[in-house]
Amino acid sequence: MEVDPKEQLDLAKERVIDTIAHNMNLYGITDSVGRLFGLLFFSNSPMTLDEMKDELGMSKTSMSTSVRNLMDLKMVDKVWKKGVRKDLYQAEEDWYQTFIDLFTIKWRPAISMNVSSIEKSMKELKILVKREDIDADIREEAQQLIEKLYSCLAYYRWLSKLVDSFESHEIFEFIPRCDEKQ
Repeated sequence: MEVDPKEQLDLAKERVIDTIAHNMNLYGITDSVGRLFGLLFFSNSPMTLDEMKDELGMSKTSMSTSVRNLMDLKMVDKVWKKGVRKDLYQAEEDWYQTFIDLFTIKWRPAISMNVSSIEKSMKELKILVKREDIDADIREEAQQLIEKLYSCLAYYRWLSKLVDSFESHEIFEFIPRCDEKQ
């Protein structure tokens, strides 16, 4: 039995949208927000909240929150179209830039939080090591921990440089973009 071409087209899009939604969990993004991004990506024109709501069967409040989330991640933009009064949204189609924005938005705060925590702990441990009234075993363990934390700081300096290389697009000098037809 031959498959209806429209059904086959919809199935192909749905398969990719499902995979996008599933993979976005890697970045702490829910399936429903991932499905919304997939819907907007495959849409041939910008969509209103009502159109997205109807297509995905989500509440308008949930849809609005999801769109705002995607806009904060720079994955969706609000666009203007002459004669249209409602807000229109479209997906960022440059997946390289989408990844860069998502990666850097997620990693910058994590790096900062970890470095801050490590530096605070190192300061406390250095004070502890200088104390004369502590057990030698505790002093030795504190000193070992300080050394480990120096390694952690080196890692976060490296990770920060990696994030910088994404933001500056310097990463493409080392790993070039692939041609669309490859």
